[in-house]
Amino acid sequence: MGFKVAVVGATGNVGRKILQTLDERAFPADEVVALASERSSGQEVSFGEDKVLKVQALDDYDFSGTHIVLSSPGAKTAAAFAPRAAQAGAVVIDNSSYFRMDEDVPLVVPEVNGEAIAGYTARNIIANPNCSTIQMVIALKPLHDATPIKRVVVATYQSTSGAGREAMDELFNQTRAIYMNNPVEKDKFTKQIAFNVIPHIDVFLEDGATKEEWKMVVETKKIMDPGIEVSATCVRVPVFIGHGEAVHVEFESALSEDAAREVLKMAPGIVVVDHRADEGYVTPEECAGEDPVYVSRIRTDPSVEHGLAMWVVADNLRKGAALNAVQIAEVLASEYL
Repeated sequence: MGFKVAVVGATGNVGRKILQTLDERAFPADEVVALASERSSGQEVSFGEDKVLKVQALDDYDFSGTHIVLSSPGAKTAAAFAPRAAQAGAVVIDNSSYFRMDEDVPLVVPEVNGEAIAGYTARNIIANPNCSTIQMVIALKPLHDATPIKRVVVATYQSTSGAGREAMDELFNQTRAIYMNNPVEKDKFTKQIAFNVIPHIDVFLEDGATKEEWKMVVETKKIMDPGIEVSATCVRVPVFIGHGEAVHVEFESALSEDAAREVLKMAPGIVVVDHRADEGYVTPEECAGEDPVYVSRIRTDPSVEHGLAMWVVADNLRKGAALNAVQIAEVLASEYL
């Protein structure tokens, strides 16, 4: 059976990557529709090497007959259109934050909790987690299965593409302005991003955490185990694509670094590159355009009784967003629809 698939937010970073991923993975679609805001209507977006789709206006689109919607707009747009699409019979896989913590909406990383996809029938909506959460839980899940995790402390190094195309442009323009001795203008970020790091992603909450940090805490609990305690510090860095994470894990009992390395090597979606030598690790620049989550720098954390530390990187537009959504769609298509 061929499916009719709609991609919402098709002109954005993630939307374009979803179209690319659908084509690369030969998703069984008879028809793919590109949707975006009214101002983007009529634009053309690439689908594969030689196909072009004309963007249609989301507000005017009738979702009748559409099987799967891969959605990557803002939260307000998702809140407005997703129930309409779901009521028309489509299953919406949504990348926004709007539905993630709803009890009757599964929050899914296929390598971690793929069985949760079955819960889509409650509302015909499946939520895609935050990009930083996805790569972290993929690395944590096999370790947690081997030896239960008690606590995680993570510092993220998140690229500008996570904030959209305009954020990437801001990094480029600020860098150029500095080299040309011109004034540096900022718009998307609260402080200069070029040659700087900003410990502030999303809004601040009353307890001093940012919403991005809160997302990593609550999403990890929902996806993996509500008993895992998480402390996150999320930082924007002057990189275009690829998130890095320094992850410190405390286990309930001992797990050696050698055992952890072997467990991670066997896990789906993970590539271990861990050589204690120059270039014996993976950086965001190297993971851009790649599908796996890369784990490096696996070592004992001597500050706690049963602790390990590791470095985790992934392409935030691929596994952190588009690929994860398409993988969910693949499971839906093969097992449920």
